[in-house]
Amino acid sequence: MTHRSYRLHALAWLCALFLPGAALADDAYPSRPIHIVIPFPAGGPSDIAARIIAQRMNEDWGQPVVVDNRPGANTIIGAETVAKAAPDGYTLLMAIDSTLAMNQYLYKTLPYDPLNDFAPITTTVKSMSLLCVPAETGPKTVAELIARAKAEPGKLNYGAGTITVQLAGLLFNKAAGIDTVYVPFKGTAETLQGLLTGSVDMVYAATVVAGPLIAAGKVRALAKLDGRNDPYPDVPTLAAAAGLQNFDDISIWLGLVAPRATPAPIIDKLNREVVHILSEPDVRAKFNQTGNFAVTSTPEEFAAFIRNEAARWEKVLREANIRYD
Repeated sequence: MTHRSYRLHALAWLCALFLPGAALADDAYPSRPIHIVIPFPAGGPSDIAARIIAQRMNEDWGQPVVVDNRPGANTIIGAETVAKAAPDGYTLLMAIDSTLAMNQYLYKTLPYDPLNDFAPITTTVKSMSLLCVPAETGPKTVAELIARAKAEPGKLNYGAGTITVQLAGLLFNKAAGIDTVYVPFKGTAETLQGLLTGSVDMVYAATVVAGPLIAAGKVRALAKLDGRNDPYPDVPTLAAAAGLQNFDDISIWLGLVAPRATPAPIIDKLNREVVHILSEPDVRAKFNQTGNFAVTSTPEEFAAFIRNEAARWEKVLREANIRYD
């Protein structure tokens, strides 16, 4: 046997040895409960999206899928939990854009590496956010809001539950030439509660949470941060409402990731399942009605998207000079 033929024979033997094992890993998974960690309190967009996915996964696979809320530290607590979990597909993270694309620019050190400690599975949701004010006491238009802010610089404040909408507020301040003060909250549900209790004058909040309060007449939506029409076709974009030429639409996105080194067959099986769930018409309709738009990708596409988003927001955060430590 020649050296070349020996190498080919050895390669074939290795393939025969390992590929069946990979197939078996795929076939055996899942054989016990899966945990999806949410780095926010219950009730927010990521929690709602994860619970819909978890219920369908449970129905399809016959294994419990537990939604595990681990809020705090700008999603770091939940992200660290998953980054350090066993890479076996039984601990997943419903990551938000700040988790994977922004935190590395906000902290000198992180207990996880956003780009290297996770195995991307798929994007899941893009969430429309609204600029909201109290229905009874708040301004009726964005123009009126800007006029109030200019009349009393630094007096009005705004609440936001994620870094993305915090940045939206800062970008709007800059574009509109106003000075409003940012008030941090741990999540979207808490942000709306702050608006109702008068802790803040306005909020940037996901429609999935703000929607019921708008329908109940407690909150007024002045503008949306995304150009899509559903589910609020009569609400203008913030750029259009304020007559701004230098304000881009902003969507918050979510995606499912696993710990690094999770076997590729398991990643692929999870990807196929979530893509299938999010392609179902009733699921998409449920998401669209609340402003959570189902968006899926391959693991490779999601990995490239994360890196592009990280590059995009690095510039914005540097110009805004925001640091958390």
